[in-house]
Amino acid sequence: MPLVLEWPEIALRLAFAVLAGALIGFDRDEHGRPAGLRTTLLVCLAATLAMIEVNLLLGQVGKAPDSFVNLDLMRLPLGILTGVGFIGGGAILRRQDGVIGITTAASLWFVTVIGLCFGAGLIALGLAGTAMAMVILWALKWLEKFIPREHRAVLVLRAAPAAPEDDLDRALESAGIGISSRSIAYASEPPEARIEWAVRWRSRGKTAEPPRFLADFARRRDILSLEWRTQDPAR
Repeated sequence: MPLVLEWPEIALRLAFAVLAGALIGFDRDEHGRPAGLRTTLLVCLAATLAMIEVNLLLGQVGKAPDSFVNLDLMRLPLGILTGVGFIGGGAILRRQDGVIGITTAASLWFVTVIGLCFGAGLIALGLAGTAMAMVILWALKWLEKFIPREHRAVLVLRAAPAAPEDDLDRALESAGIGISSRSIAYASEPPEARIEWAVRWRSRGKTAEPPRFLADFARRRDILSLEWRTQDPAR
């Protein structure tokens, strides 16, 4: 890290920071995440500027107390990382069926570290980190489509009171659907039974299509209505 920075060196560091922030931010923006292209760019540039400022202030360290104030320069980048934690916390949202924004928050924290690398003049390290981030965000996303995942849903049936409950349970299990819980409520007017299952099954991909057995259930004469609610947590 040179003690004296020239503008060409500063421009080079800022250019690489913009490139890294744009690449990672584009992935987040493309998928409609809370922190998109502009937010990621600003965070990366802020971290880069902080480290450039540290580099520019290095010439003041160790001077006599009556000429310059002694500085703890690492407080600035560490403060940047702490501040990004608050931004990441704002990007994480809790919903009834799961948590979203965790990858976005991790991306903001990661791009901050990338910006600190570029700001410190560690161009090769920053480029290596950016390349690894692209592999994780883009290439591994394709790989996730082939990883079997457990999915969860709630199945609610309005059925005739005489509908065989055990038969319905066996139909679910024969379709490869596990039953976590089941509740039954009966109504007299009109006479019907409301059966609710919490079910789980495994399939590839983050978002699963409704299982095929639902069409068979809907055609049954003893089934009055069918409701299917997936509970897969978003990411």
